[in-house]
Amino acid sequence: MDKYLQQFKQYIAVERNLSEQTVDAYLRDLLQFYDFFRSVGEVTPEDNWLKNIDLLVLRQYLAQLHKSCSRTSIARKISTLKGFFRFLVREGVLETSPVDGLSTPRREQYLPKVLSAEQVGILLDQPVTGRKILVLRDLALFELVYSCGLRVGEVTHLNVGSVDLELQQVRVLGKGNKERFVPIGRQACSALKKYLAERENVAIDDPLFLNHRGRRLTARSVQRNLKARLLELNLPTDITPHALRHSFATHLLDAGADLRFIQELLGHASLSTTQRYTKISFSHLTDVYDQCHPRSQKK
Repeated sequence: MDKYLQQFKQYIAVERNLSEQTVDAYLRDLLQFYDFFRSVGEVTPEDNWLKNIDLLVLRQYLAQLHKSCSRTSIARKISTLKGFFRFLVREGVLETSPVDGLSTPRREQYLPKVLSAEQVGILLDQPVTGRKILVLRDLALFELVYSCGLRVGEVTHLNVGSVDLELQQVRVLGKGNKERFVPIGRQACSALKKYLAERENVAIDDPLFLNHRGRRLTARSVQRNLKARLLELNLPTDITPHALRHSFATHLLDAGADLRFIQELLGHASLSTTQRYTKISFSHLTDVYDQCHPRSQKK
């Protein structure tokens, strides 16, 4: 298994240029399936065990997944298997992929959680207690995420040189190592300047956001710090850093921003991914309806 896993890892990391997090997720899914296959059948030498996988085994695996996973997770795991076995067919290890005959469950439809504009104002404008540099850091980070619609992994990977406060823009490395430039709002620029002024001996190659030990801040720490800030300000504590990204997109849409413009800012490869925000921006939809429908146009 290690042999083919390493080859597949090389393929998705280099040829498909997937992010490190996505590569790790693919490998976790494959190892989970391998453990299941070992539990239900005899694992033969590497060149033979793959040929023993058929549709019956895959359906047994699917049935087990339904006991503990959401439909979204199941769809992702099946998609991983399809990619892996198609790779093996391409490499000549297998003649056909057994996963192609397996149907993928429909994904669950859900609406992303967002903060209202008023709640974002409280989060970013109200003072909180704590060590000054850490308070300034968290405020600058949350301002930047909300101002630019960044993913938490994108913001934690930023270096000082990624941000140009004169041009008011940030260079972001998104999924698949795709680079994009996003404008930074005035208040986010101000928060970043205050935070960087509090730091000592800042170099352009240094991580933009540091923990209290002087190391790069992790995504888990960002989530923990946000929850503490929400708790102190009596705001909903089930909000994640990604919800600030959702709030960014929703508030832009409410204000009349074009969907393709929002797609570019978010770094979405497909417009369909961005379109889900129309489901939580009902006020925007009703405004467009009132303006455009001939029997509902407001005078």
